[in-house]
Amino acid sequence: MTVDREVIAQYEQAPPDEVSRATVIAYAVAAMLLFGWFLFGWLVLQQGFVDSVGEAAGAGFALLLVVSVVGTVRRSRR
Repeated sequence: MTVDREVIAQYEQAPPDEVSRATVIAYAVAAMLLFGWFLFGWLVLQQGFVDSVGEAAGAGFALLLVVSVVGTVRRSRR
C-alpha cells in the first residue's frame, strides 16, 4: 500500500485555520450568558447548586450542538 506524497505534503503545508475575532467574542458572550443562567437558577430561583450546574451545562451542550450543526452545514456548502 502506497501513500501519495503530494497529498501528504499538501496537508502538512496548509496553515491552520485562524479563529476570527468575532468568533472569540461570540464564545465569550455565550460563556457569560451561561454563567448568568447558572447564577439566576441558583440565587434567584433557589434551585440548588447541582441543579443549576446541570441546567447550565445542558444549555451549554445544546449550544455546542447547534454550533456543530451550523458549522457542518456551512462546510458542506463549500
